[in-house]
Amino acid sequence: MPLTLATQAPGEAEIFASVQGEGPSAGMPVAFLRLSRCNLACVWCDTAYTWHFEGDERPHRGATTFERKSNQLILDEQDVAERIAALGQKRLVITGGEPLLQGPALARMLDFLPDIAVEIETNGTTKPPPRLDVRIDQFNVSPKLSHSGNPADLALIAERLDAYATDPRAVFKFVVASEADVSEAAALVRRHAIPPSRVFLMPEGTDSATLRAREEWLVPLCLEHGFRLSDRLHIHLFGDTRGT
Repeated sequence: MPLTLATQAPGEAEIFASVQGEGPSAGMPVAFLRLSRCNLACVWCDTAYTWHFEGDERPHRGATTFERKSNQLILDEQDVAERIAALGQKRLVITGGEPLLQGPALARMLDFLPDIAVEIETNGTTKPPPRLDVRIDQFNVSPKLSHSGNPADLALIAERLDAYATDPRAVFKFVVASEADVSEAAALVRRHAIPPSRVFLMPEGTDSATLRAREEWLVPLCLEHGFRLSDRLHIHLFGDTRGT
């Protein structure tokens, strides 16, 4: 099956080169591939155009639904791989939406990119098929806390979190907007025996002022728990825009 991609503009696939803005690879030059569709619905999601289509009644604080036809693009796996290769980068970040919903097609696409390093952004609710798993160098696992609006039985699946906790390729990135969110994240870290050195706290926000204000109170909490702080470099550089 082909891949279903998000778009930068109608008919234009969201495949681009930039620097990674979050997590342990922040600042690294990478190619980005953004896929469409998600099995969760975060009320603060800043890429709602990948899933909040017309007729989707799941809540989102933006209260905007997107036309599917202009926000999705279906492409052959080899075509996607060729577009990525043309960017000339040594590392690929696959994001979404939830990329692992298209695991088999991603594995086939990566057959055409044998020498590229791969990191994948996932909400941690599912797992890659074996053929894809062997190609992943880094999992950026972002479990969704209660303030995301997702029911815990959908967003926090113990078996999956346990598996990622034992995988040295996985780092955990918790999006937080309050100190209560940090307490919830810390409880999950303890429950699933996640090494604190692989845990990032990242402020929720789509503008520099909000991010900086939240980072001020996040720094002492990172010191207290032994967690790492993740900024959102792309927001400071480019704003909340597609293709960056």
